[in-house]
Formats: sequence, structure tokens, C-alpha cells
Amino acid sequence: MKLRRPASGRPARRAGSGRALSRSGGALSYAALTLLTAVYLAPILWMVLTSLKSSPEATAMPPTMVPSRVTVESYRALAGASSEAPVLRWLLNSVVSAAAHALLVLATAAPAAYALARMEFRGKRLVLAAVASTLFIPPIIFLPPNYLIVRALGWLDRMPALVVPPAASAFGVIFLRQFFLGLPRELEEAAMLDGASRFEVFWKIVLPLSKPALATLAVLSLLGSWNDFLWPVYVLYRPEHLTLSPGLALLQGARTTDYALVMAGAVVASAPILAVFIAAQRYVIEGVARTGLKG
Repeated sequence: MKLRRPASGRPARRAGSGRALSRSGGALSYAALTLLTAVYLAPILWMVLTSLKSSPEATAMPPTMVPSRVTVESYRALAGASSEAPVLRWLLNSVVSAAAHALLVLATAAPAAYALARMEFRGKRLVLAAVASTLFIPPIIFLPPNYLIVRALGWLDRMPALVVPPAASAFGVIFLRQFFLGLPRELEEAAMLDGASRFEVFWKIVLPLSKPALATLAVLSLLGSWNDFLWPVYVLYRPEHLTLSPGLALLQGARTTDYALVMAGAVVASAPILAVFIAAQRYVIEGVARTGLKG
């Protein structure tokens, strides 16, 4: 009879090789993520460091990464009151208009999305298709009619011109509708059996359960309004009424540009929106993760 050799060492070698591959794969993943993070952070770091340079050093060749002498003269120039470049006033205008725009988007998109998600009425699919079809129209197409409407209402060079026209968000309606479809109907039906009206169900049950989606839409709307450049240029005239995006363009001269001053303005424009996103990132990630393609 031929005896077989025990194969006790093979599983151990396979397990050891598997752990080695797992460790090498994890190291490669961390290296790739580190490289990707560096790629994304490099422009932000360059912007901040350039804003701390003097004007001659900001345009020196070859360029330097770290300033030889840290200075905040550019920020002092931004903070200084000026009738031609009131940066602090631009910052206040941007905060007010972006916050009001985000709140108005939520106030209009949430009821419309709930009606399309839960209520049954004639022409519902046609309305949904019409709202979704506007997502395929270039936004610049709406600029002339919106301008004529704002002019007829007497809103030119006033804050409502920035807040109201862009508040009709088809994306917000579709986004919230998809989230509402994922909520359990049993909670709403139980509340209605207890005597709650449709509005009470929407206000006291649906909206509290939709905080991640609402926060996500608010942040996206805030970001869109904050970065908008073309529309404010058309409807705002006086320098003190401008927002940051078109206002900072005035810091660039026709012949020469103070890059340290421009970068300081970019830092001022980026810091608030980055702070908002960092504070709301947990809700944003949850809202995106829970908004599926149901329905």
C-alpha cells in the first residue's frame, strides 16, 4: 500500500500568500488615495500660499511654492473699504443671496417632489416628463426670458433678481422625488389613519425623515448660487450690489494683474463654501447614498 504525504503545510502557505496579497492591495489603495488627494489639494494649497506672497514674488519666474516672506497685505487690501471693490460687501451679498436661494429651492422643490411621488392626479406622468425634460435644456437659453421678466417686475440691480428666477429647480424636484419614493408608505398611511391630513404627513413625517436629501439639495443649491457669474453680471449694475464671483473679476486689471490679490480673493470666496460642505458632508453622503433610482 502506498502512503500519501500529509498536506498540512499547503493551506498555511495559501493563507499566508492571501494575507500578503491583501496587505499589498491595501498599500496600493492607500498610495492611490494619497496621490489623488494630493492632486486635488495642490491647487488649493497653491492658491493659499500665493495669497501670502508679495506681488513681485507672486509673478516671479521661476515660480516659488512657499513664500520667502509671509505677508497679509493682499488680505488687508481686500478688507479696506473701496467704492470700486467693496469685497466685504460682495461677501455679504453672496451669503444672503445664496442662503435665500437655497431656502427658496427647498420650499418649492419639496412640495412638488412629494406630489409627484405620492399623489395621484391626471397628467402626472406628463408633468414629470415635462419637468425632467428641462434638465436637457442649456441654462443659458433661459437667460433672455428671465431677464425680461425681472425687468418687467422692476427687480434689476436688486437682490430678488438673484434669488427668485433660479429657484425653479427641476433637478431639485427629481432628486427629492427619488428620495421620497424610498420612504416607507406605511408610516404615512398610519398617520393618515390617525386623522392626519396630507399636509401634516408631509410636514411632520416626510420632511423630518428627509433631512439628508434636503441638506444635500441645500448644499448643491448654495454652491450653484455662490459660483454663479453670468446671471449677476446681467442683472446687477452698481459695484456695491455685486456678488463675489463677478466682483472678484474686477480685481484683474486690463494690462497687469495683482495675482496675490486675486488669490486672496479666491481664498475669501472659497473658504465659506468649503466650511459649509465640511459641516454638511455627513448629510450629503447619506442623502446621495439613499437616493436610488426607484420609481
